[in-house]
Amino acid sequence: METIKNAANAVGDKINEVISGASAESNKEKAKDSSNTVGERVGAGVDYVKDKCEETGHAASKEVNKQKATH
Repeated sequence: METIKNAANAVGDKINEVISGASAESNKEKAKDSSNTVGERVGAGVDYVKDKCEETGHAASKEVNKQKATH
């Protein structure tokens, strides 16, 4: 039963990893877009960093849950 829970958690972490990665890419494009105001570009840059941190955290959690599910 614990193996199923860990596998489900790994899938959930992968989904969150993909969502954070997509959001990061969107924010990166906003930060690079010269038609946005400086404030919008800075805000998007900050959001990009946050999203990348979340993406990395989800990837690490996914790996831990995958390892738990296989052992």
